[in-house]
Order: sequence, then structure tokens, then C-alpha cells
Amino acid sequence: MIGLLNLEPKYRNLALEKIRLYYSERGETVEDYFPLRYESYEKIFCSSIFNFTPKMNLPPNLITGGTGFDLSTLLPPEIESIKPHLNFGFTSRGCIRKCGFCVVPEKEGYIHPVGDLLDLWDGQARQIILYDNNILALSEHFQMVCEQAIKYKLELDFNQGLDYRLLNQDNIALLKSIRHHEYRFSFDDPRYMPSVEHAITLLQANGIKRCFWYVLVGYNTTFEQDLERVEFLKSRNQNAYIQRYKTDKRLTLLASWVNQHHIFHCMTWKQFCAAQKRHERISSSTHYVSPPLRSSRRT
Repeated sequence: MIGLLNLEPKYRNLALEKIRLYYSERGETVEDYFPLRYESYEKIFCSSIFNFTPKMNLPPNLITGGTGFDLSTLLPPEIESIKPHLNFGFTSRGCIRKCGFCVVPEKEGYIHPVGDLLDLWDGQARQIILYDNNILALSEHFQMVCEQAIKYKLELDFNQGLDYRLLNQDNIALLKSIRHHEYRFSFDDPRYMPSVEHAITLLQANGIKRCFWYVLVGYNTTFEQDLERVEFLKSRNQNAYIQRYKTDKRLTLLASWVNQHHIFHCMTWKQFCAAQKRHERISSSTHYVSPPLRSSRRT
């Protein structure tokens, strides 16, 4: 029996799904890891995406992999080459950028195609989630993927974000022509605000009015620079999503405002902070007495 342990169960793990398919096709029983059956497993594969995910108290004798453990461990070629058709995954790997906070260039190298939508699609789903790190850097490949999406009437979610620095009239026309989830971009460096503003203007002029922007905060930036970026995005009617590089109370509060889009667009930062202070005063001054327990069973 084979056990699969995903340390971030909120996210579907492509490597573990490839392992599941590989061993299942060979007649093995494969299941999500269940601690009480530890002694029954011949092998336990454990994967982690993030290095900040706790790794304490893991069972012994795991076969580990993923960015959360290290960048060097690879799946055997016979497993890596499997196309699971689970409606999510990669059509390209690698990136042309070398951002200091990103491990993609070290792990995957320079950008290169590895497949197309038909390698991911199960033939029935209407949406494909793409994990490509910089698909706009492969213009012909990107056009091919969009043409497949149009042909098979598929909605695409470029989940990792698109590179706003590579936008032009041609690829914006392709973006507009396909069924899509809200387009995502990244605004990681305050020095690039003029180019972000140009990209938003170009998108809006071509009919793509509101997009979703990942905003890395706390990485070689001051809090004031982080706040300036999200307030700029708000002024251009864009959605933002805070990604914290470090733990900081102010950044946590900033994320609470920005990442709740309905609040972000209807309250200013000062209004949100004032509302939070009022809430804290009320919570600290109210003595709450819990009501008696009641059975949920209907009689």
C-alpha cells in the first residue's frame, strides 16, 4: 500500500497526483496518508510547496520532495512524464526573470514549453487552472494555448499571475478573446509603479477593466511603500492581494484590509484602522457570557 501525505492540503499537489496515478496503474493500492495505518504502508510520499510549512513531528521513513523541502529532489522521469489530465498544471516551466525572492529560475531554469491544454484537460471540465510562471514570455506558445481554449470553449485561470511588463496589443487581444478567470499580475517592486500604471491603462483601454494584483510586502520595502502601492491599485479600481514576506503586525492588518475586496473598495485605510480600533475597544470592554448549551437534535 502507498500513502500520500500533502502538507498543504488546501492546495492540490501535482507531484503527488502523478505518483498516485503511476502506482495505481501498476495495481498498487494508493491512498491519502492515514496515521493509524502507518505500519501498512510500503512507501509514504510526502510533498510540501512552502518552506514555511511546519515539518516537525512527521512520521519516519518518508520519501520527501517539493520546494518546501528542497529544490534538488526530482520525480523519476517515468513519473514526471505522466499527464494526469486533472484540469490543472503546467504548459511551461521556468521564467525569464531572476527575482531575488523567487526559486523558480533555480528550480526550473529558463522558460520552456512542457505541454499544452490537452495534456491537462480531462475532456469534460470547463475550466483549466494553469500554474505557468511566465507564459507571456513564450508568445507563440501562449497563442497556441489561447487558440486551444477558444476551440474547446475552456475558461483559463492563470493562477500564478501574468507578467505585466510583457503586455502588448497582440497578447491583450488574446486575453480578451478567451473565457477567463480574473486576470492576475504581480506588483512586487515599488520602483515599477510607472510601468504598472502603463499596463493598467493599456488593459483598460482594451476593455479589461479590473484585474487582480499580487502585492509582495515586507521584502526590501518600507510599510509606507507597501501602503502606497495598494492605495494606487485601489485608485485604479484594481483588486489587490497582500503576500507577506515577513511577520509584522502592520502588514497583517494591511492584509486584513486589502485581501477582503469588498472592504478594500468601500473603506479607506484610515477608516479601516479606525473601525478596527473601535472593534478592539468594544471586545475588550464587553464581558461575554456564553448561553447554555442546546442540543442540535430536532425533536
